[in-house]
Amino acid sequence: MGLKLNLGCGRACLPGWVNVDVTALPGVDVVADLERCRTQRLPFADGAVDEFLLSHVLEHIEDTLGIMQELHRIARPGATATIRSPYGGSDDADEDPTHRHRFFLNSFGYFSQPFYWRADYGYRGDWQTRRIVLYVDRQENAGLAPEDVLRKVRKLRNIVSEMVAELEAVKPIRAPDQALQRAPAIEIAFAGRPGRASAAA
Repeated sequence: MGLKLNLGCGRACLPGWVNVDVTALPGVDVVADLERCRTQRLPFADGAVDEFLLSHVLEHIEDTLGIMQELHRIARPGATATIRSPYGGSDDADEDPTHRHRFFLNSFGYFSQPFYWRADYGYRGDWQTRRIVLYVDRQENAGLAPEDVLRKVRKLRNIVSEMVAELEAVKPIRAPDQALQRAPAIEIAFAGRPGRASAAA
């Protein structure tokens, strides 16, 4: 079984994973500052990691491009990264003063190379967003088609309680070419009954 990193784990350490946090809490295997990835490499070899979990971590990181580039370095080709975060259009994304960024459906595209066809910010990682799951309130959205819920998400606040993005490491990195952009599948999940929305992000 390949190497799996639970990044910014805090007290939520997982068995079978290498638990990484900035603080040496009980269960933490590796102490590392994810905010300093641009200047201080994580203690893992190039292409060594099969799976990453960042559960309510990335919104706390100021240098998101720095960490995603470093994770790309240590990812094997095709490695997966699961990123859980508040949805940008929610009070939860704004009210925590330790949050540095809000994430929306298209935000994860900026962790790929094809999004940089207009400008070069020096970022050299490449992650393809495969799927984004939006978790919504069951009672408020029961009976609605996924496409109708997605329309609400785009127009109103506080529809989404949590967003989960699934990314895949692309190696070698692609060209900064708009034609290479691929929209992820968007899934609306509520009451344990996921439904796939065909509308592009």
